[in-house]
Amino acid sequence: MTASSLTKERVLITGGAGFIGTALARALAPQTAEVVLLDSLHPDVHGDDPQPPTIPGARFVRGDVTSPQVWQQLLKECSPTTIVHLAAETGTGLSFSQATRHAHVNVVGTTTMLDALFRSTDRPRHIVIASSRAVYGEGQWKSGDQTYYAEPRAHEDLANSQWDPPSPDGGPTVALPSQAGRTEPRPTNIYAATKLAQEHVLTAWTAATGTALSVLRLQNVYGPGQSLINSYTGILALFSRLAVSHEQIDLYEDGCALRDFVYVGDVIQALVRALGSPPKRRRVLDIGSGTASTLASVAEIMVAQENAPSPIVSGQFREGDVRAASCDVTAAKREIGYEPAWTLEAGLAELLSWV
Repeated sequence: MTASSLTKERVLITGGAGFIGTALARALAPQTAEVVLLDSLHPDVHGDDPQPPTIPGARFVRGDVTSPQVWQQLLKECSPTTIVHLAAETGTGLSFSQATRHAHVNVVGTTTMLDALFRSTDRPRHIVIASSRAVYGEGQWKSGDQTYYAEPRAHEDLANSQWDPPSPDGGPTVALPSQAGRTEPRPTNIYAATKLAQEHVLTAWTAATGTALSVLRLQNVYGPGQSLINSYTGILALFSRLAVSHEQIDLYEDGCALRDFVYVGDVIQALVRALGSPPKRRRVLDIGSGTASTLASVAEIMVAQENAPSPIVSGQFREGDVRAASCDVTAAKREIGYEPAWTLEAGLAELLSWV
């Protein structure tokens, strides 16, 4: 199957009223037989008076993925051939104080879905899970000729402004881009641990049921449509609000943390391509721009575009954040034909214009 042969697919998108879900629904509705969006419209993301998305060709169902009753009723009304599982709690720092909530939505929500699917007479042929670059934790680093896995940064180190994870020999370090199959997942926060648990649960279930599984580990996704009221929706949503209102951007640590910022349009491209070419069994792909940028350099682009005040470096930090996160997209290019098309400058201009 190719991305152009989705006409017979019936797609269910959990978290379908969210940032990525609505963009994906708009892309899929014209070229698929059915698109159903499931979302609880949580006020932390959608505000106190949430409105369901209105997308021509897509049907919205309000419900919580952790509810067996919701799934029972939903699967009576639709028989998806493909499920895109986006519903998740995403707060990195918040996951330490709301561990149960993250585990309940991310892990129990997934297992509740699978229980309902197992009882269903029509199981999906393909499940696509939006996982996260967070599963890698601090990832692999290199010092001289030695490659090693960095340990999670301790509170004491951060409080003493020791931002880079120490190398075994004490020498200069370089962060390496993550690559599924080569880089071991080593979560450093509870959110990341629940995302990895989702992967494990789905891997076991799909292997037992003969369902194809695509795991897309997304880097930092940004673009128009991000929630601007949820402080955990993404750092660029915060930066954009500050830049547009001509307030000063506060850069945590020393401003040199590395991230791979991928525009939402490229993520939708990856999802559609993955849907159009299911694997025989399971595949895990990294989806990003393929380029790492410092937070300081991104902030400078945004303030220049908005003629906003120069950023400040406060030295503040957040528990559970990693120092560097980027990925190698070679496998995604090879396996699904993924080609990131958006430059950072162009993507930021779109985001700022929308804000």
